[in-house]
Amino acid sequence: MRLVDEFRAPGAVDALAKRIGRVVTRPWRIMEVCGGQTHAIVRFGIDQMLPPTLSLLHGPGCPVCVTPIERIDRALFIASRAEVVLCSFGDMLRVPGSETDLLGAKGRGADVRVVFSPLDALAIAEREPQRQVVFFAVGFETTAPAIALAAERARQTGIENFSLLVAHVLVPPALEAVLGDPECRVDGFLAAGHVCTIMGLEQYRPIAKKYRVPIVATGFEPTDLLQGILLLVEQLESGRHEVENQYTRAVTAGGNAHAQSMLARVFEVVPRAWRGLGEIPRSGLGLRAEYRSLDADLRFPEGPAAAAEPEVCRAGRVLRGIERPTECPAFGSDCTPAHPLGAPMVSSEGACAAYYRFRSPA
Repeated sequence: MRLVDEFRAPGAVDALAKRIGRVVTRPWRIMEVCGGQTHAIVRFGIDQMLPPTLSLLHGPGCPVCVTPIERIDRALFIASRAEVVLCSFGDMLRVPGSETDLLGAKGRGADVRVVFSPLDALAIAEREPQRQVVFFAVGFETTAPAIALAAERARQTGIENFSLLVAHVLVPPALEAVLGDPECRVDGFLAAGHVCTIMGLEQYRPIAKKYRVPIVATGFEPTDLLQGILLLVEQLESGRHEVENQYTRAVTAGGNAHAQSMLARVFEVVPRAWRGLGEIPRSGLGLRAEYRSLDADLRFPEGPAAAAEPEVCRAGRVLRGIERPTECPAFGSDCTPAHPLGAPMVSSEGACAAYYRFRSPA
């Protein structure tokens, strides 16, 4: 995403880092919510530019990472059926279930296809009416409108062999879950700019007020992140806890009303289980009653028994900002991108993958 001219000045990154250093007078702990922000921070060494008293924590802002093993196993079970074509975004293929992943299932003969849009999956259903086409609907509020559009199109066109395995999650309840954790160490949040583009800022104001934490909607470039950190630090140092918008070139206070309306027509808010955080009330999206005919959980009601996460994997503690990936004893040895124990090691937005790629010794 292109930066506006005033953010492109030579030396802007160093100047922002030095300004942050002049403002900070005491220890603060800031959590970035988005996995894309995590990768930018680690890749560009943004955390290493900051004063040692200012810590950046990595949060549950990767939807692939927080999809629990039960949902992965459910997708694997559905994909194993001979009549099913299971479609997914590519970043879900390497996420481990209890025994294998979708790529492994594909290698064993399951018809698993990578698509770039849920509308691509709908087109497959239209071309292959003899097959049951299931789209694995994973993501935050950012991707949910496209899935809602596909559901509306399926209903309008009468395509009956298309369904959705829904695993959508919502960001604000996750922030509350992090803040309510007894081990919580977060003083302020960098909110995900792309989610705020859809949903706006209003849903964060009650959280900032209740927990007395500042929240800044922030973009993904180094200057975006440093500006967001500066705005947070200025609030923390002055004792304020407000919602601010660094990402003004994309985010408005009200968000995208058309996308929000589409979400409201197709989905309702439901409880959702999160990897590492457990079940969080009102933290997910489920299909409304009028769209239940598209619910893959109802179309394929049987399924595998519930499975537990590997005990050695510390993904849950990483996703809550309690530990860094390198503090996990399995990091880089028993858990690598080639042989992952948890989703954060293989997701393109996972914190463990970022540390393995950019911080592992050569």
